[in-house]
Amino acid sequence: MSDNQHSSATPDPVELTETMTQVIARSQKIAADFMTSQAGHFAGSFDPVKLGEQFLQSMTQMRFDPEALMKAQIDFWQGSVNLWQQAMLGTVEGRQEKVIEPEKGDYRFRSDSWNDGHVFDFIKQSYLLASRYVMAATASTQGIDEKKKEQINFYTKQFVDAMAPTNFALTNPDVLKKTMESKGENLVKGFQNILDDLERGEGRLKTRMVDTKAFTLGENVAVTPGKIVFENDLIQLIQYEPTTASVSRTPLLIIPPWINKYYILDLQPKNSFIRWLVDQGHTVFVISWVNPGKELADKGFEDYLLEGPMAALDAMEAITGASQSNMMGYCLGGTLLSATLAYLEATKQQKRVASATFLTTMIDFAHPGDLGVFIDEDQIQSLEKKMEQDGFLDGGDMATTFNMLRSNDLIWSFVINNYLMGDEPLAFDLLYWNSDSTRMPAKMHSEYLRAMYLENRFKDCGGMTLAGVPIDVSSIETPTYFLSTYEDHIAPWRSTFEGATLFKGPVRFVLSGSGHIAGVVNPPAANKYGHWISSQRPEGEAEAWLKSASKKDGSWWPDWQSWVSKFSGTTVKARKPGAKKAFPVIEAAPGRYASKRLDEGA
Repeated sequence: MSDNQHSSATPDPVELTETMTQVIARSQKIAADFMTSQAGHFAGSFDPVKLGEQFLQSMTQMRFDPEALMKAQIDFWQGSVNLWQQAMLGTVEGRQEKVIEPEKGDYRFRSDSWNDGHVFDFIKQSYLLASRYVMAATASTQGIDEKKKEQINFYTKQFVDAMAPTNFALTNPDVLKKTMESKGENLVKGFQNILDDLERGEGRLKTRMVDTKAFTLGENVAVTPGKIVFENDLIQLIQYEPTTASVSRTPLLIIPPWINKYYILDLQPKNSFIRWLVDQGHTVFVISWVNPGKELADKGFEDYLLEGPMAALDAMEAITGASQSNMMGYCLGGTLLSATLAYLEATKQQKRVASATFLTTMIDFAHPGDLGVFIDEDQIQSLEKKMEQDGFLDGGDMATTFNMLRSNDLIWSFVINNYLMGDEPLAFDLLYWNSDSTRMPAKMHSEYLRAMYLENRFKDCGGMTLAGVPIDVSSIETPTYFLSTYEDHIAPWRSTFEGATLFKGPVRFVLSGSGHIAGVVNPPAANKYGHWISSQRPEGEAEAWLKSASKKDGSWWPDWQSWVSKFSGTTVKARKPGAKKAFPVIEAAPGRYASKRLDEGA
């Protein structure tokens, strides 16, 4: 790299000082105006995971494995010495050998400015060496249980990610470059963005991830034509307009998670799973869950069972005349589906369901992955105290928890874009959906956290009783299709595999590439990711199943369609929503429940 290139990447200190002085003066005025507008306003803060307290408590219990700690220190020392040597050689001879590189999938340093062979390359590698050392040292802790160790590792990773040089204006070359080019306008605009987000969050920093004004449900997202044909306190039932002259006799019910809204399966026509299902000749019904307020605080898991899939099955049978339905559950919706099937088995109604499909669903919660870090008795009690006051778990708290699982992608990238670069968020349909947070009724969420995550008794015979019926998932004889995703950080595929081994009936287990969303919402036309299939029933170790599986290109959707066709019955004339007088059209999809956005006060 030439001296001219190097000098252009390093800002002039005098000019930078003048720019920063102007930025500070302008920012102080903005801050003063903001504080005036906030006078008399107080917004209490709530840490949904008690992160700081948990971390400090855990740190007092830490002891280190001397051998492992020594190795981490030696590696760090050797790496640091090598980095200094390479920095000197790079300056003198123009060499750019790397002592350490970012891990695969770490996109924080993808800008060419981080590979200049000089200052910022040195900063980057110094950070990577230090963070590797801190994580290795933390991993060597002794004298604490595995739960605390997982928490310490997770919290340490959050700290390490927060300290990345990409997150600070003076150590991010792209931010510095824009600061010089815009005379600091980016930092002034970024500071204004911070204040706007504080005001929008009523005192809590709610960083915008997306331009919400770019999307409207029913116009450019969630556009597959359908009608609301039934509703109660918890659900609106959507029946979609057919696109084929004839359809399968057996209708299909989709149970999405109520942690998020259903339209992740209907973002745009090109990637809409719901639209694709309709085009395959299914009569598709989808549950759209209510976004609850305090009035629904006492709705529990059994209410979600009875007023959700059970009420939907009754309505579908009356509307279509079909005595059987195919069912599909996504994530938490799949957990509820397994409860529904066990309930039907216990009440001798199992013949109402021809087949069941589980998408990234956990039933055995023994190894819940990173989400398990947030669940222990202290944290649940803290949540329950907060929910007792509000009547629900705030959607923002849930969103924060999930974002922390991928903090570099879902937190710090937006801090850099919005506050350091001073840019406006992009218009991206997936992020729009992700920002459309939902609440959880206090009773239901407490039951869910305790029965599943904390005590892991849902999988046991009689481990949970719903509507007076002991639930036993091992009694389920319904043919099932189990779809998991290889890179899932919410429902790890090895854990979902364990749940799939519990059923008595036939099970087809399929593993898709990518993660919790992209691995599911993967239209065939994209020809991405691929999937693994095996003739073996899921049992024993997950890794053994994977070794027996064969990799197929593209989407899993056609494989599922081939499988479900055996349970779809003969063809009948296409069914139009509202054709049954007892179930007239209430309103057009997506409906009131899905359209209510908490961040708009709707």
